[in-house]
Amino acid sequence: MCGGVRYSVHGPLREVTNCHCVRCRKFTGHFLAASGAATSEVHFEADESLAWYSPDSTVEYGFCATCGSSLFWRIIAVPERLSIAAGAIDQPTGLTTVSAWWVAEAGDYHALPVGLENFDYEG
Repeated sequence: MCGGVRYSVHGPLREVTNCHCVRCRKFTGHFLAASGAATSEVHFEADESLAWYSPDSTVEYGFCATCGSSLFWRIIAVPERLSIAAGAIDQPTGLTTVSAWWVAEAGDYHALPVGLENFDYEG
């Protein structure tokens, strides 16, 4: 939002998935709608304010330390892939939302869209 983090993707983006897990809800304030790309195809023009938060040893959330924009998510053990917040991608994206994950953890105020493939995990 502030321009402190600017990037381009020089390769295919995957379709959008919505993650409703508690962490993604807290990170975004609703749910994380994310695309993704190979890390090697994401090129940063500016990343001075890019910060990462790791709630445990498995994942990291990337955000702008200046304006607070939620930008990225990644699995630490899979450094070759980077999830990218769909709302942070310049339009037109040409992307489609195809699935929702961790739907049992969706906010109680939120009606899940009909027609998306839904996935859940038992913990």
